[in-house]
Amino acid sequence: MPGMAAIVRLAALVLLLAFLLMPQSFAPLFAPLTQYGAPPIYDQGNLLTLALAHLGVVCCAAAASTLVAVGLGVLVTRPSGAQFLPLSRTLVNIGQTFPPVAVLAVTVPLVGFGEKPTLIALFAYGLLPIFENTIVGLQTCPPQVLEAASGMGMSARQRLLSVELPLALPLILEGIRLSLVINVGTATIGSTVAAKGLGEVIIAGLLSNNSMTASPGSSGASAGPPTSSETAAVRRPRSVRLPGTAKSGVRAISRRAAPAAPRSRHSPGSRVTRPSGPVPVSAGIRSG
Repeated sequence: MPGMAAIVRLAALVLLLAFLLMPQSFAPLFAPLTQYGAPPIYDQGNLLTLALAHLGVVCCAAAASTLVAVGLGVLVTRPSGAQFLPLSRTLVNIGQTFPPVAVLAVTVPLVGFGEKPTLIALFAYGLLPIFENTIVGLQTCPPQVLEAASGMGMSARQRLLSVELPLALPLILEGIRLSLVINVGTATIGSTVAAKGLGEVIIAGLLSNNSMTASPGSSGASAGPPTSSETAAVRRPRSVRLPGTAKSGVRAISRRAAPAAPRSRHSPGSRVTRPSGPVPVSAGIRSG
């Protein structure tokens, strides 16, 4: 099983490299998945160049986060810096409290467009896992080992560099790995502020498959605003005058408000005549 897993990983790596080096060779494979004649493969830039730029931004942000987070972790685990643990934890948690999009919105007016706001956002977003893992790794060192190091005459600095950090290194590396995984997916938003990366491919794919351009509502809106006569026809429904309302003071009844007329019992084509003389007064009403 371990050998099979290694073969699968190697095959996936080779396939990824082939896709980055020769992306157009995979165009027939993705062509049935496209819509509206969109290109199946991103053709506005080199995928290998974008991938390297993406990894470069992620690695730079992870390196800065590692230096700061490990330094803070070492500081708050020393007796002289233990009082700064709540403050440091609060500051580190700010990076996870605010989403990277909000950090970009704040940093773009300060440092401009490009990779700088993306680096700041990824740096703040990757501090927490490294900081927490560093604290856990340093605090869980076996007391017997630390006592033996002190018994050998090691100073506090020598014990930190030769004993504590090597013992805490697996947990620190786990935090760095987690930070890298988070930042690899988060770095795609950097393309919204003109940073080079694989986010350009994602944005181009979303634009080429935008269903809003094909919706009936947008096509109706693109026809232009209605004219004044059309607006009047919509706002004022056509009216009809009933028979016997010859006086001008009688208000016309709207077709929408008028009740449906009862169906006539006469045969089609027959004509209903109206009496020409005055209508007689009912006998039940007495005059005077």
